[in-house]
Amino acid sequence: MPDAAGYLTGEWTVERVLSDLAADREGAFHGTAVFRAADDGRLTHTEAGELRWEGSTSPAGRTLVWVPASDGTCEVLFSGGRFFHDLDLRTGHWTVSHPCAADSYEGRFDVVSRDEWRVCWRTTGPAKDHVQRSVYRRLPVPGTAARPV
Repeated sequence: MPDAAGYLTGEWTVERVLSDLAADREGAFHGTAVFRAADDGRLTHTEAGELRWEGSTSPAGRTLVWVPASDGTCEVLFSGGRFFHDLDLRTGHWTVSHPCAADSYEGRFDVVSRDEWRVCWRTTGPAKDHVQRSVYRRLPVPGTAARPV
């Protein structure tokens, strides 16, 4: 994908499996992700849905900000503006690390097609041994067919 921001703009379904490997527990998130362009050229990434964990279901979501660069890459920021990671999808794959206190987040992004991408985060640290696997599928724009890669 030569332009990460252009590729991501739009609405997606999100299916996420969350695994706590140390405690042998698993949950799931199901919802939507919307990438909308702001007036300043950034993308606001908002996820909203339901988290199922240990027999309970509750609303869940998050917001990130994606800052496109002229070369087609992006910087990803937390909603408060703090740097999270960079992203380069020009080859269709990207790996990234994010240190957070004593924990380490290792991520892998994979473009599957024009209308599907995946991300896997592995978090390790003194109190964490987690994996999150997410599949994003583009929601069709009414009146259009799926776009080829």
